[in-house]
Amino acid sequence: MQLSNDEIRRYSRHLILPEVGLPGQKKICSTSVLCIGAGGLGSPIAMYLAAAGIGKLGIVDFDNVDFSNLQRQILHTDADVGRPKAQSAKETINGINPGVEVVIHNTRLTSENALDIIKPYDIVVDGTDNFPTRYLTNDACVLLKKPNVYGSIFRFEGQASVFAPHLGGPCYRCLYPEPPPPGMVPSCAEGGVLGVLPGIIG
Repeated sequence: MQLSNDEIRRYSRHLILPEVGLPGQKKICSTSVLCIGAGGLGSPIAMYLAAAGIGKLGIVDFDNVDFSNLQRQILHTDADVGRPKAQSAKETINGINPGVEVVIHNTRLTSENALDIIKPYDIVVDGTDNFPTRYLTNDACVLLKKPNVYGSIFRFEGQASVFAPHLGGPCYRCLYPEPPPPGMVPSCAEGGVLGVLPGIIG
């Protein structure tokens, strides 16, 4: 693939990095990433991937934007309250970089659809906020041999990792074989989260 003159200007700060350069930017522009969740973690993930020039960006989210999201979910604005997060995310991403192909999956990730949704993408980024989806994402990535980029947040703390057992590392389930009992780990709605934390982890 060739970069257009506009793309060369847009990605010039990547192109002058010897570690990235033209070959690296071409790889970025030809890569597809699935972002599961368009909330606190999904917002900075999607926005920075779009700005970097990722070729195809899938967004999985079935929820609608709520006022309580706006303190940290920077993909969305006041005008988006009540609208589907996936649609709001697509519009924001297109505003950041019209050259990115955005595919929205306005649905809940389930055992019935996970393999079909994940299969077309090179990399999966887990920005979920619940354990069932996190374990489902892990298991689908293991079966499909896809890298699973993981993040989680809680109050003032966060974690980030990459799981790729097909490349010789562990998977999420290797570290945490069983999810915690329901109600043991509070959600953001129950425990709160510092607004900037998802940005740092994402």
